Amino acid sequence: MRRVAVTGLGVVCPVGIGCDEMWSSLAAGRSGIRAIDTFDTTEYPVHFAGLVDLDTSQVLSSKEARRMSRFQHFAMVAADEAMRQAGLETIDPDEADRVGVIVGSGIGGLHVFEEQTRTLLERGPSRISPFLIPMMLVDLAAGLISIKYGAKGVNWAPVSACATGTHAIGEGFESIRRGQSDIVVTGGFDAGVTPLGLAGFCAARALSTRNDDPQGASRPFDAGRDGFVMGEGGAILVLEEWDHAVARGVRILAEVIGYGASADAYHITSPAADGDGARRAMVAALEQAGIAPADVGYINAHGTSTEQGDAAETLAVKRAFGPDVPPVSSTKSMMGHLLGGAGAVEAAACIKAMEAGMLPPTINYSDPDPACDLDYVPNVARKSDFDVAMSNSFGFGGHDATILLRRA
Repeated sequence: MRRVAVTGLGVVCPVGIGCDEMWSSLAAGRSGIRAIDTFDTTEYPVHFAGLVDLDTSQVLSSKEARRMSRFQHFAMVAADEAMRQAGLETIDPDEADRVGVIVGSGIGGLHVFEEQTRTLLERGPSRISPFLIPMMLVDLAAGLISIKYGAKGVNWAPVSACATGTHAIGEGFESIRRGQSDIVVTGGFDAGVTPLGLAGFCAARALSTRNDDPQGASRPFDAGRDGFVMGEGGAILVLEEWDHAVARGVRILAEVIGYGASADAYHITSPAADGDGARRAMVAALEQAGIAPADVGYINAHGTSTEQGDAAETLAVKRAFGPDVPPVSSTKSMMGHLLGGAGAVEAAACIKAMEAGMLPPTINYSDPDPACDLDYVPNVARKSDFDVAMSNSFGFGGHDATILLRRA
């Protein structure tokens, strides 16, 4: 099988626009959680989230921006950064059918759906935007990236809730390994902090209600955790067949070496208490990479700050790694949960962590939970020279996905 390099990264997230800004915030333990100011939350039990302030003018014309939804804005800005870093501002037409795009989203253009539903009810069907459907559809982030850059290879959008970004990277990795593609632009994005999105997660009682302390609300693995914090954003990774990247003379940032995917087959929102689905995804990634648990130097956990989820993931890690559990941290403590965009941003964080020789912390960790008894890199980043990182993502519906990345 062919080796798969990472040659470009692009990030849009609550702690930074761009990879360097994101990493600077994570290394400093800086939170991007704040009060929601995009709509009135007075009647909601939750008033805060991880929000993105984004200027699209450097990437999209005003006309283009008006015809795209927010998650698509995120995707186009992140793709611009990643493609520039990979030296792929233009794609050779003779190679276009070997360049794929696999970019997903958990819920797509939710805010457009809300706005256009209101228009339908108040003003009638004749006032609906002709761009409603393309702005709403999950697959249009992949489609728009393909159109902009002329990528004519495999093109689709995985949807697996909070595991979407990691599944997208894993499937891009597999497309290159099996010879279907030479380059795959991959990642995930969501923009779910909307009136309906927030109301839905509030109704499910999934969110933290620490309105008096938004930046302290996301507390993965801490005994005082009371739910996750919604966030928005995502990331693009440019994956490339190793020899193809070498021949182009582009800098290789990391190597994808393993991918595991499984299902809990247990419950629509709760993880299996024994963490078996997550364990099997981790073990599958290790086996595909041909490495031992002791070779992994860091795990970026799914770590959402929910009571059941964090305990189940802790148990899954212990079962998968035995006596060789490495340090584990959750960067969601700083940016919240980006839903379908989470796994892609966290993969980018792993690459930057290996590059910097530093483990990002789990902030807001003050009260250990006996059910969560691993080294979570509490509160302060830690120097560590490591070569392999694992990133976990688990989604509603019991979707489990794991990737392994190696320092180039």
